[in-house]
Amino acid sequence: MRLSDLIDRNGDAARIDIQGLSSDSRTVRDGYLFAALAGTRSKGADFVTQAIAKGAVAVLADPEADIAEGDIYVVTDPNPRRRLALMAARFFGGQPETTVAVTGTNGKSSVADFVRQIWEVLGHRSASMGTLGVRASGMATTPTLTTPDPIEIHARLADLKRAGIEHLALEASSHGLDQHRLDGVTLKAAAFTNLSRDHLDYHATYDDYFLAKLRLFGELLQPGSVAVLNTETHVYDELVDICWGRGLGILTVGDGGELRVVSRERTAHGQELVVGFDHQRFEISLPLIGDFQASNALVAAGLVIATGGDPVQTIRSLERLEPVPGRLQLAGRTPDGAAVYVDYAHTPDALRTLLETLRPYTKGKLHLVFGCGGDRDKGKRPMMGEIAQRLADSVIVTDDNPRGEDAAQIRREILAGCPGAREIADRQDAIDAAVGALRPGDVLVLAGKGHEQGQIVGPAVLPFDDVDAARAALAMGGARG
Repeated sequence: MRLSDLIDRNGDAARIDIQGLSSDSRTVRDGYLFAALAGTRSKGADFVTQAIAKGAVAVLADPEADIAEGDIYVVTDPNPRRRLALMAARFFGGQPETTVAVTGTNGKSSVADFVRQIWEVLGHRSASMGTLGVRASGMATTPTLTTPDPIEIHARLADLKRAGIEHLALEASSHGLDQHRLDGVTLKAAAFTNLSRDHLDYHATYDDYFLAKLRLFGELLQPGSVAVLNTETHVYDELVDICWGRGLGILTVGDGGELRVVSRERTAHGQELVVGFDHQRFEISLPLIGDFQASNALVAAGLVIATGGDPVQTIRSLERLEPVPGRLQLAGRTPDGAAVYVDYAHTPDALRTLLETLRPYTKGKLHLVFGCGGDRDKGKRPMMGEIAQRLADSVIVTDDNPRGEDAAQIRREILAGCPGAREIADRQDAIDAAVGALRPGDVLVLAGKGHEQGQIVGPAVLPFDDVDAARAALAMGGARG
């Protein structure tokens, strides 16, 4: 593709053929445009010389970047991240016809995957993209970041389009929205689940975190498209004002909303719901435990309805939902019936919701194994410790993903909030001990890592899967001495 077609500029740009895009100088090839983006530890402009040596023919940079004129064609933009996303959209071209996005602190992965599942039931080849990777009809799951960089996003969208997949649900993280990674994606609807403390290692304040998520509705979702809003989030009124002001349609989900749970009855493996929508009531058996799972399922149904799904078929399809990996996933049971669950809860609000959800299913004691990630928001550690001590009967504090921090210090900061907890550094040992302590009627939940397949310790990623670890402990009968 000619550079002039990417930037709407003629002159020399019309003579430059662009073979690819990259924001990592190490992956630049002949004919590439290199996006010299500022990072947390370095300036992209510092790597322009390396990019040129590897064959870059053009550079995208901030106007203040110090790049010698004449060495390479330079495209400047005061917001180079957004310009890169728009370039990627043009370069790769194709996108699924119907794409939706979901943001919020908790529930994004579940909602995106539930949307994909509902569309599948309704007969559409579909995909979801986010923390769980790219999951698509007839295609192997491929890993990604929660919101990949814009080059990867648009490359994946084009791949899905070529594969005949015309329905896609995306997770929109606060990082991804703040860094303009989803710009250039044509969205027909977007949803907001909830808001609580998270990612304050990245965002300066809680308000900054919220404002990043608001970009989905205040900038990316175009007038005439639909916002699916959870009435039960404390920022609901602010969201409504923004959506009305921009000419967005609104579909409300939750108490007092258009799509809502009228009544529920918990069962051993799910819940019997009466769901209300458009003056109708539907009795359904949802094969998922937890009020928050029902909320996520209805938000997903709202996105499908907002993009043309038949309401009756959409709501009925909820009976065929399957659990999302690492989200209140039953890993197994002891011979006398005690249950072991794995969940991704890694924020104070998510941990509280998780433990409150499991309490009604616990006839004996509620056990918890958890830790907190390193190089992330330190302020939430004692908060999560306090929640653990207050809502669980037995707590083991262990390592999560220490990353570059001292794991023992992370545990100490958690234990400041739950001084009665047991400390076991090795995560497998902690799981073994917790399983070994189970008695009939007990429930154990392993929180924080969910679907993750590795444990990040320093620069290394060590193979580790909470579900596999739990099943190994169950097979061995708990603590291995």
